[in-house]
Amino acid sequence: MKVFNTSQIRQCDQYTVENDEISSIELMEKAALACFEWIKSQFSANYTYYVFCGKGNNGGDGLAIARLLLEENYKVETFVIQSSSNFSTDAQINFDKYPDSVSFLENDDFEIQQENKKIVIIDALFGTGLNKPLEGNTQKIIQKLNHIKGKKISIDIPSGLFSDSLPSEDQTIFKADVTLSFQFYKRAFLHVESAQYAGKIFILDIGLNSKFIQDEETNNYIISSKSVSDNFKPRDPFSHKGNYGKVALIGGSYGKIGSIALSTRAALKIGAGIVFTIAPNCGYSILQTLAPEAMFISGGDEKLITEIKISTEKTTIGIGPGLGKEKLTKVALEELLKSIQTPAVLDADALNIISENKSMLNLIPKNSIITPHPVEFARLFGDSKDSLEQCELAREMANKYNIIIVLKGHRTAVLTPEGKCYYNITGNAGMAKGGSGDILTGMITGLLAQGYAPQIAAQLGVYIHGKAGDYAAKKYSQEAMTAQDIIHRLPEVFLNIKK
Repeated sequence: MKVFNTSQIRQCDQYTVENDEISSIELMEKAALACFEWIKSQFSANYTYYVFCGKGNNGGDGLAIARLLLEENYKVETFVIQSSSNFSTDAQINFDKYPDSVSFLENDDFEIQQENKKIVIIDALFGTGLNKPLEGNTQKIIQKLNHIKGKKISIDIPSGLFSDSLPSEDQTIFKADVTLSFQFYKRAFLHVESAQYAGKIFILDIGLNSKFIQDEETNNYIISSKSVSDNFKPRDPFSHKGNYGKVALIGGSYGKIGSIALSTRAALKIGAGIVFTIAPNCGYSILQTLAPEAMFISGGDEKLITEIKISTEKTTIGIGPGLGKEKLTKVALEELLKSIQTPAVLDADALNIISENKSMLNLIPKNSIITPHPVEFARLFGDSKDSLEQCELAREMANKYNIIIVLKGHRTAVLTPEGKCYYNITGNAGMAKGGSGDILTGMITGLLAQGYAPQIAAQLGVYIHGKAGDYAAKKYSQEAMTAQDIIHRLPEVFLNIKK
């Protein structure tokens, strides 16, 4: 699924009007009807709906939604913000069609009966055309709405939020529980600083021109369930374990054997044919107990890895979880990187070691996958002012070093050497616990070993990882789920992909 910027979305609207025998007012009606049908599916007529509209096309959407609600006998109060601006052409048409009176707002002196708990506030004040922070009366109105209790829905984008950039700390933005966005994700929905205002996102298909969407170029995408299904390789009924790759997971140190154990179990559960674990000798009994299907190879010392003895030919390497940063371990990592000729997966302490000797970045094999969280990324490549800037820096570094960067976060992003960014929208806050990243390392390594191209292995890995986390949260709750529960729910993900 493509992520377009504001200009591209506007062009898509215009192209649809010019080529699909539909007028702009008819397209607005389709958008309003899609919102109305969603609202009707979620809330009953027992609610009172307060619809706040601007004078632009977003306000026209709001007026049309309010009219559709009234026609179904919903209780509706509609407000239009007073300003020197005239209504847009289509908003004027919907204002003229509105069958009831509206209240014009010059300031924040409106009243909403908060003792009635069944309240829905619909924000249709400002859409994607907004190009400067709110101020004056409009700022006061939204600040007041943000303090009122009730269900809050934004139409297309929360008022005050920009589609293609992140807000400043003091910027006033409507804080929605739900955003009903037309056809596309906005990039702002995918970064934590702005996503907090949008709430849960629902993408409503309003029939924009499919040819334009297919032909228009972008460097930003959503990893969709369709792309995962399209790239998934069913197992050959006549295959054997050698057909599904050989994995060597390297990590662990005294007190941190659990990290590499989770990676090992994840690689096994994702379908790798043969799995080796290279770890300190203190991990032998633990690993043979927790993952008896994997073979143990000594890392040369009782408590830490001092040597890595394995043929890297036809073996996919994943290294880092629980590794530690002892001097001999650093030497072992550097020697390993010098010997690898094929893509590998690097995470955690492998990245932390490299961050202390950045010349080692040049030793990472081409098309390898690194999986830093934001702090690890900053250690490697420097600080950024926000997550969007960090994502753009990751795009640059992926190109510079010819690697795939899995930048973990609220919406994990996969950055490729070609400059593409693939956002993952599966996953939840219950996964924000120790061990989740170790599991992702094992999963991506296992997929890479099975012959998936590195970029596809990274995309499938983060999607499946997040989806398993969603199933775990549904069964155990976000609070009670643990990293191991992600592994336990993988069967459900695969069964769903193969449907």
